[in-house]
Amino acid sequence: MSVFTDDDPTVYLVTQADASAGRSTVEIVEAAIDGGVDVVQLREKESSARARYDLGRKLRELTADADVPLIVNDRLDLAVAIDADGVHLGESDLPVAVAREQLGPDAIVGRSVATPEAARAAESAGADYLGVGAIFPTDSKDKPPEESDLGPEGIRAVREVTDLPMVGIGGITAENAGDVVAAGANGVAVISAITQADDPTAATRDLASAVSQGVTAR
Repeated sequence: MSVFTDDDPTVYLVTQADASAGRSTVEIVEAAIDGGVDVVQLREKESSARARYDLGRKLRELTADADVPLIVNDRLDLAVAIDADGVHLGESDLPVAVAREQLGPDAIVGRSVATPEAARAAESAGADYLGVGAIFPTDSKDKPPEESDLGPEGIRAVREVTDLPMVGIGGITAENAGDVVAAGANGVAVISAITQADDPTAATRDLASAVSQGVTAR
C-alpha cells in the first residue's frame, strides 16, 4: 500500500505536542486536515504509552473521517491498538520484516534512512516508503554528523538507488520544500513547520503549494 504518488504530492505531518505553541495535538491535526494534509504520524515520544493511546484513538477518529492515513512512530502495539494504517520505523526500531509480519500485507510500513545503502536494505526488507533525512539542520531529532544536513543532494543519492516513495524530513519549510521535491522526493514530512505555525491550516497549504512547485521543477 502506498500513499505517495507523483500525481498526489505529499505533505506528511509528524505530531509533537511540546512543539505546538501551547495548542493540543488534536487542534493541530484538525487544522492540518483542513489545510489538506496527506498523512499524519503519531509521534509524541515524550508521552506515556497510555497518553499516546488515548490521543491515538482521537486522531484515528479524525483521520478516518477525513480519509487521511494515520501512521504510528515506532510502536507496533500502539498501531494495532488504535487500528492505525501503519508504522514508521527508525534505525533502532524493530526490523521492517517483523513489522510486516505483525501488521499484515495491507499495512503501511515506513523506514527512516540517511544513505543509499540503508535505502536499498529497507526496500529489500519490504518497506513501503522512506523518510530521508535529516535534510536540513533540526532540533527535533539527534543525528550523527554524517546523517545531518544531507541537503537535496541526499535525496538525489537515495533516489538513484530506489524507486520507493520517499519524503524528505528535517528542517523542512515552505521555503525549501520545493528544492527537496525537485531533487526526487515525493513530498515532505514536517513537525514545526505546521505545529509551530501561527496558522497551521495555512502552513499546510503553503507546504502543499511548495511541493507541487517542486514536482514542476523536476
